[in-house]
Amino acid sequence: MQILHSKIFGENLSSTPLLVFHGLFGMLDNWGSFGKELGEILPVHLIDLRNHGRSFHSENMSHDDLADDIANYMNHYGIEKAHVLGHSLGGKAVMQFAIKYPEKVEKLIVVDITPKAYPPHHQGIIKALETVNFDEVKSRGEVENVLSQYIPEKSTIQFLAKNLYWEENSDSKKLNWRFNLKTLAEKYNQFVSNAIKFGVFDGETLFIAGEKSNYILPQDEFSTRQQFPKAQFVKIKNAAHWVQADNPLEFSKVIKEFLGI
Repeated sequence: MQILHSKIFGENLSSTPLLVFHGLFGMLDNWGSFGKELGEILPVHLIDLRNHGRSFHSENMSHDDLADDIANYMNHYGIEKAHVLGHSLGGKAVMQFAIKYPEKVEKLIVVDITPKAYPPHHQGIIKALETVNFDEVKSRGEVENVLSQYIPEKSTIQFLAKNLYWEENSDSKKLNWRFNLKTLAEKYNQFVSNAIKFGVFDGETLFIAGEKSNYILPQDEFSTRQQFPKAQFVKIKNAAHWVQADNPLEFSKVIKEFLGI
């Protein structure tokens, strides 16, 4: 059984750990400063989802697969119960996990996503990523130039470029993506355009929305509470979808209050 790759802060602290999961095309490094800060108060595990970062690649990518990965990770590290936090795709993973393994969840935090199915909205990014020919590009700058022909936002290009690494082959070095683009493109509808399976998690749950984001709409609150009856909703000012990066101070404050730390 393959275990998700992680970076752990505050490993020697004895309080309930917090497991953190990034979004689509992200990696645990996106959460580095958050992990370092909270890791002074409680153990924090920043974790790469399957097909992302340094975690294993697989042809399977359903919400159930992601939930089972979290359970296997906790069993591997002997964690009986944890706070779990997920952003975007990571949010879908932790919601499915909380419904499937409620006994393993102390408190649930979901960042800028709800349980509903979302219409496909990453086609432009996937097209851009697939256009990069790693036999031709010789530098990160060249990759960014290719992406800029399809993606107008410089911040999105920089976010994606963090996934570049030099692949060492016996005879040569070339750039490649850390994420498994093939599976993420092929199985996209399974994990973005699918709602999580119906079920109920009765524990304390916090949904955090970015004020400038449209991922969590006022009308989503009622349907979300059908599955997460104790859900609280908080909006973070001056933040879009990448809430923790747009307003880290407010984001950390809200998390600490919810966890009572």
